[in-house]
Amino acid sequence: MSHHIVEFRDVHYHYPDGTAALNGLSLRITHGESVGIVGANGSGKSTLLMHTNGYLLPQTGTITVGDFQLDKKTRQEIRKKVGLIFQNPDDQLFMPTVSEDVAFGPLNLGLSVERVNETVQEALETVGCSALRDKPPHHLSGGQMSAVAIASVLAMQPDILVMDEPASHLDPKSRRALINLLKHFHHTKIIASHDLDLIMDVCSRCIIVKEGKVVADGPTEEILSDGQLLEDNNLELPLSLQKRDLPLGGTMNEIGKLHHLLGHWAEHNIEHAKTYEDWSKKADALGKKELAAVLKTIAEETVAMDSRFKEALELCR
Repeated sequence: MSHHIVEFRDVHYHYPDGTAALNGLSLRITHGESVGIVGANGSGKSTLLMHTNGYLLPQTGTITVGDFQLDKKTRQEIRKKVGLIFQNPDDQLFMPTVSEDVAFGPLNLGLSVERVNETVQEALETVGCSALRDKPPHHLSGGQMSAVAIASVLAMQPDILVMDEPASHLDPKSRRALINLLKHFHHTKIIASHDLDLIMDVCSRCIIVKEGKVVADGPTEEILSDGQLLEDNNLELPLSLQKRDLPLGGTMNEIGKLHHLLGHWAEHNIEHAKTYEDWSKKADALGKKELAAVLKTIAEETVAMDSRFKEALELCR
């Protein structure tokens, strides 16, 4: 089915600060595939995902989603087909209550109020959050916020589900529930994650991205069991494959966990800075000059944190 296809052809993208995020990236994902995108920090994974629904537009090269080539005119149509879930649910939840957040997308698709109510209930039941429908999102736990963000996208009934680090805020029980949920989503799935065990559980195909290019693409078990390939791309074997090398009852030590978390935070720091900068411009356009100035300062201070993250990562070694 052509309306489920995602194809990147020689896509390049540089951030305003000069960071080269995508450098001639090409890939093709077809109907019903479940594809994991993996790579070291700064490899371009999140930037790739943000191109799938037009949050970012390619500077050179082309992206085709279904029957549409992505550009400013087509991205609204493409967003009806591609549901993008950000790593940080704060970037996605903005309404006074959970039910209003989940209803926002379907209402903008022009569905009847009756149908929207049904869709909201179905989506919240799917992620196990029916009891939260009247809660303010900012009163929820991190795991609950992530689940509601997923529900807000599922309510749009997308053909293609795109997720950036979907398990990063979840406890083990919620993570397992997410994996089971994803296994039952039978349309196309594109998932970027450092959680290689989740990728092994959910995705039949795995793509490694390095320096904004695809460097490996194949069956997940083949890609993620190749220790040398992973090492060459600053990755490690999934924990489930490392168990044979751990002491009986052993697990990742606390410094290892901290290094892993710092990698997550560092990778998304520059993307958060861009979000703050974008909202600063919007506030300025709305005449909110003081607010715009504060948001611009937040963006600049966020960028300045990059060197601190790099220092912390080095100290964890």
